[in-house]
Amino acid sequence: MNSNAVLCDFTKLIGRILMSVMFIVAGYGKIGAYAGTQEYMASVGVPGILLPLVILLELGGGLAILFGFFTRWVALAFAVFCLASAWLFHNVPGDQTQQIMFMKNITIAGGFLILACAGAGRFSFDHARQRLQHRS
Repeated sequence: MNSNAVLCDFTKLIGRILMSVMFIVAGYGKIGAYAGTQEYMASVGVPGILLPLVILLELGGGLAILFGFFTRWVALAFAVFCLASAWLFHNVPGDQTQQIMFMKNITIAGGFLILACAGAGRFSFDHARQRLQHRS
């Protein structure tokens, strides 16, 4: 394996770590602030009953991205989630802070789309699973 491929795989690992941390922390935090998060969701018209799915995606999906498990599918789910979150929670014309959050969510969605195309790389469960499938 050439040095560019190794560097690329390490870069994907670091990228996955950086992309996943925010969601793992946010998902875990929503468990501790369950009622308040439901109220906030309801304040923008999102049914609070969806909160368990949000926690599952943020915490479970964040861990999946971290470890490179079903990376392409989870990254696609996160891209949709980030776009929906941008539109529902941060689309406030005239509010500069919310517009920055809107653009951050759009940017993160773009990163997840790239991850969905590029895959998790060598240092992942996806790679290990693929190697096992090719051996059998």
